[in-house]
Amino acid sequence: MGRIAIVTGGGSGIGEALSRALAARGDTVIVADIDGAAAERVAGEVQGVAAKVDVRDAAAVQALVDDTVAAHGRLDLIFNNAGIGIGGDVLELTVAHWDRIIDINLRGVVHGVQAAYPVMARQRSGHIVNTASVAGLVAPPYMAPYVAVKHAVVGLSLALRGEAAAHKVGVTVVCPGWTDTPILDSTGPADLSTPSGIDGGVREVAEKMGKLYSPAALAQDILRGIERNKAMVVTPGKARFMWRLARLSPTGLAAVTGVLARREQKKLRAR
Repeated sequence: MGRIAIVTGGGSGIGEALSRALAARGDTVIVADIDGAAAERVAGEVQGVAAKVDVRDAAAVQALVDDTVAAHGRLDLIFNNAGIGIGGDVLELTVAHWDRIIDINLRGVVHGVQAAYPVMARQRSGHIVNTASVAGLVAPPYMAPYVAVKHAVVGLSLALRGEAAAHKVGVTVVCPGWTDTPILDSTGPADLSTPSGIDGGVREVAEKMGKLYSPAALAQDILRGIERNKAMVVTPGKARFMWRLARLSPTGLAAVTGVLARREQKKLRAR
């Protein structure tokens, strides 16, 4: 029997790939996104249900979960995946930049957990999947806001996993490396200033690290991780290598990435 799954940020990128992978195996997918048209498009193509939801709104996320349970009788999977990218020189960032990424990338996950976890605990079944990043395991410069919230998502997920096991609820945190999604082309929220060095997005920088990972491949990695009840899905191999280096010598890796990042920033600003 197919599972009932909610995917936030399901209208593009990793969320869209997850929605397609879930539907392909016979699951019922609720595609949630702040972009209602994108949610409608993906839901239509996977025969799912579209929902326009801003994950910053705790009541809206609660309603999404409540409506799903009312319609289907249960909730088997929630993917707290919605997120944005904000980076750049911290000297150029404002409190508004920090507030925005905390509200979406961290509070959005908290809202999903707060809404779904009690339902799953009562069911004595279910799985919570939180999208973090390899930036939640290492700390590249010029990505401080993104690094901060992704580290928080990793910590939240691992702590919750220890509690949730008592209720037969699984928790997995996903830490992908550079993945080929629209976030790489984003310069941040349109209503906030764009720090120098990222005015064209970060795709060019990401591509210098090697071939970008496919969202479809990542989605399959995530589904395998859920089936194996893995605490963490760190993928692809390059991301796992960076994580191992960070564990071996966090200060050494920070020094090397610092030099490389400062050099790249100089090149970008010289254009």
